[in-house]
Amino acid sequence: MSSAVTAANEHDHDHHGPAKGLKRWLYATNHKDIGTMYLVFSGLMFFTGGFMALIIRSELFTPGLQFVAPNFFNQMTTMHALIMVFGAVMPAFVGLANWMIPMMIGAPDMALPRMNNWSFWILPVAFSMLLATLFMPGGAPAGGWTMYPPLVLQTGDAFPFLIFSVHLMGLSSIMGAINVIVTIINMRTPDMTLLKMPMFVWTWLITAYLLIAVMPVLAGAVTMLLTDQFFGTSFFLAAGGGDPVMFQHIFWFFGHPEVYIMILPAFGVVSEIIPTFARKPLFGHDSMVYAASSIAFLSFIVWAHHMFTVGMPLTGQLFFMFATMLIAVPTGVKVFNWTATMWKGAMTFETPMLFSLAFLFLFTIGGFSGLMLAVVSSDIQYHDSYFVVAHFHYVLVPGSIFAIMAAVYYWLPKWTGHMYNEKLGQVHFWLSTIFVNVTFFPMHFLGLAGMPRRIPDYSTQFTDFNSIASIGAIGFGLSQLLFVYVVIQCVRKQGAKASSEVWEHPKGLEWTVPSPAPYHTFNDPPKVAAEVAFS
Repeated sequence: MSSAVTAANEHDHDHHGPAKGLKRWLYATNHKDIGTMYLVFSGLMFFTGGFMALIIRSELFTPGLQFVAPNFFNQMTTMHALIMVFGAVMPAFVGLANWMIPMMIGAPDMALPRMNNWSFWILPVAFSMLLATLFMPGGAPAGGWTMYPPLVLQTGDAFPFLIFSVHLMGLSSIMGAINVIVTIINMRTPDMTLLKMPMFVWTWLITAYLLIAVMPVLAGAVTMLLTDQFFGTSFFLAAGGGDPVMFQHIFWFFGHPEVYIMILPAFGVVSEIIPTFARKPLFGHDSMVYAASSIAFLSFIVWAHHMFTVGMPLTGQLFFMFATMLIAVPTGVKVFNWTATMWKGAMTFETPMLFSLAFLFLFTIGGFSGLMLAVVSSDIQYHDSYFVVAHFHYVLVPGSIFAIMAAVYYWLPKWTGHMYNEKLGQVHFWLSTIFVNVTFFPMHFLGLAGMPRRIPDYSTQFTDFNSIASIGAIGFGLSQLLFVYVVIQCVRKQGAKASSEVWEHPKGLEWTVPSPAPYHTFNDPPKVAAEVAFS
């Protein structure tokens, strides 16, 4: 048996007391330690990708070429996207899953703790390889995060490193997903039927199936790129009888469900937080489960709405247009259910609730601009313009990332036993919300006025909105340092000790009915998320 496994065994069976220092993290098989590592890694990647975004926005502050060469600008757009998607958003949700799923379903740990350790430690290797491409001859990949041929095939020495790091990210995701499924299916407490599971657990179960379905598709696509480059195949090379558009079909068959992989766990988080601060059970729990499942199913049949301009037949355009619009129905169900949950609730507005409400409002804006992009005739105008950038950033920043921040504030007292600084949390919320809109809202106007995306220089009529967006981006980036400060303060146990009920009592509301349990005040609703999470 290898020394690593022996050491892990000693840690598992506690022969020599718990592992200390570096060993504790290197050989971690405990879901909380691994969840923490995922969250810390995600935070590091968030700031790395964010720094790249600031390079992009600094260059675009005024027309002309100021700071970076056009090729380096393209490298930054490519790396920023890959790092944010695979390095920041996805690992953060896996970290939340590791921390919370076992507790929510009454399991002692994740089902496959060794694999859990492995799926985490692959990530630092994958991203070290990806970041190392910046220092290779010819520089990092500059073909966009979508890695379209023939652009990406001109990357040079970095190309095989890009492909291998993408394979490793996919491997990590698949192992994490298998772990989530096995844990949820096999380790629920005996009386917890599937429909009794909290929404966060449900959305993660659905997400895990999506990951297992689509990650091999991405692996296939990038492997075909690799063989085109080094092994003489012509999958995507027109000169050899291949078709570059086929790559787009394969990529987006992965890419569209991937977008829902990044938002479904966010739906789960918000479905835990809103009932807690409204002091009411989630409205229509079962309909939320069915809506999330429908979203996941529909995400597989809409991929070519990313490709309305490649010259597909009218029938294809119509099918993908209507299928895309159909996704708005279950998404609308979720938005109405969250709103109905708050209706007549005893609401208070602590930081997690503020982030969830911002999520609700701003994610909906992203949804509406998505509907605009679903219409073929208008999409032909919007395609590859800044309008698209505005659309998906509204889904991913005030969507996924705000949900992750809400989750961290919501569960920090659970994780650390101490409260975070509420005042600073609210300052962080308001700064983030103001700057996220200052950054991304002007991009809608830029796109409608015809500014293409992924360009380092632009025509002078776009100057004002670009300057505003760049100021917003710098403000948003700096605001996140406050988030780090609040979290570190809380982890160092500098706040008040958390009570067993953490979020229970609405401030300033008298408990009108004396009873042993505070729930009796609200006509005995069933256990809300807070009680499940904190009991």
